[in-house]
Amino acid sequence: MLKEIVIAIQSYAEAHRFIVKNKLWKWILIPGIFYTILFIVSMYFFGKSATAVIEYLTHTTGLDGWLQKFQNGLLGFLFAFAGIILWLVLMLFYFSLFKYIWLIVGSPVFSYLSERTQSIIEGKEFPFDFKQLLKDAVRGTKLSLRNMIWQTVYSVSLLLLSLVPVAGWITPLVALAVECYYYGFSMMDYSCERQKLSSSQSVEFIGKHRGLAIGNGLVFYLMHGAIGIGWVLAPAYAVIAATLSLYKVGKD
Repeated sequence: MLKEIVIAIQSYAEAHRFIVKNKLWKWILIPGIFYTILFIVSMYFFGKSATAVIEYLTHTTGLDGWLQKFQNGLLGFLFAFAGIILWLVLMLFYFSLFKYIWLIVGSPVFSYLSERTQSIIEGKEFPFDFKQLLKDAVRGTKLSLRNMIWQTVYSVSLLLLSLVPVAGWITPLVALAVECYYYGFSMMDYSCERQKLSSSQSVEFIGKHRGLAIGNGLVFYLMHGAIGIGWVLAPAYAVIAATLSLYKVGKD
């Protein structure tokens, strides 16, 4: 799995060279700017919501009064740290919901980008078929909804675990790994669909190559650290990198 994670990470650098060489910027920047606007607005409201949830839980459980009563520095630190962990897990959960909305909205563009990438690699044209594009978009939507349900189950479990002091400290890392896997999964499925794999076959195939999915999703999230430009580039780079990484694994 580690080897596949490395391949997925390296594929982002290859994706950049691929985009520059083949002048694909309009397919990168237009959806990327739209994504960035949605991302900024969503994160603002998600942050306020996550803070409100933590304040509500602290107040309704009487935890704030209990901590003030004991005035124990170590105990206060542990619960404050647990609050930060809970906030991070909530933000990841909210972002996962946003991610699936974006995947559904952007499915036609991502499907085209993945197909265009393979077309250039193999030196052959795939005839444009609107019905097929619509079919791909519907498939992508169904698979996104399927993944959203499963990820919600995992996220709720992690939210409960994050409430446990000390033991819950690892939950952001686990939640991030789950988030990376499911995002990478969606990026890889466009290639699987072109190979005529059914949804169940795609789930099985990507499960066997989960390192590619995790690595793809990991770099996608790391790109968000480059405020502004990283947000614009991340979505389209992810789908092209996923297509390149699958092609590379297929050649091995």
